[in-house]
Amino acid sequence: MFDNVVILLAAGQGKRMNSDTNKQYMHLFDKPILAHTLDVFQNHPLIDEIIVVTRQEELDFCQKEIVERYNFSKVNRIVIGGKERQESVFNALRVVDKENCLVVVHDGARPLVTPRIISEVIENAKITRASIVAVPVKDTIKRVNSSKLVVETLKREELWAVQTPQVFTKEIITKAHERADRENYLGTDDASLVEKIGQSVNIVLGSYENIKITTQEDLDIAINILRRRKACE
Repeated sequence: MFDNVVILLAAGQGKRMNSDTNKQYMHLFDKPILAHTLDVFQNHPLIDEIIVVTRQEELDFCQKEIVERYNFSKVNRIVIGGKERQESVFNALRVVDKENCLVVVHDGARPLVTPRIISEVIENAKITRASIVAVPVKDTIKRVNSSKLVVETLKREELWAVQTPQVFTKEIITKAHERADRENYLGTDDASLVEKIGQSVNIVLGSYENIKITTQEDLDIAINILRRRKACE
């Protein structure tokens, strides 16, 4: 039986928000975005523990104003992030002390993830050892060259937009990050590192509402989604 350990990434600067405040700590209705995200994992029965990754200068704030203030008892470590997202995940992996576990990597700025998505991607990873959340793209995607000329139109039915959570056995995700660190390359996400070591990655259907908040427009969309969800409760 696997334990399920969440690595929650909250070390980004959120420059596209045009704000002095890290986007993870901006308020969404009644509390910070990161607190909304943590709520979902704190209350999920399959989650055993949470490791939060944050910036050095925000460590105390995260501990006092997020973890302690909202009583997130499943958070047992707060880790300092790296310069790149990939380094932040690797820093957190180093402190995962359980050997037989699934590692659930999620963006702190995706507060609208649902319990259903978390359950399905974890259950899939128990079988496949590597599972990610994604949705089919809605738009036609074209590949262009450096002169912004269309090279080809890609087959839309083969294209999926990847989200988080991404779930892997500790053995697989650690091996993938160790190789990337050793060979000094950056992947676009954790799944791309896992693919590089020859491991197949399965997809679980996500939700178009599972957005990553990176701009003010995203924040406005998230407010509307939350408002609708609350009205349906």
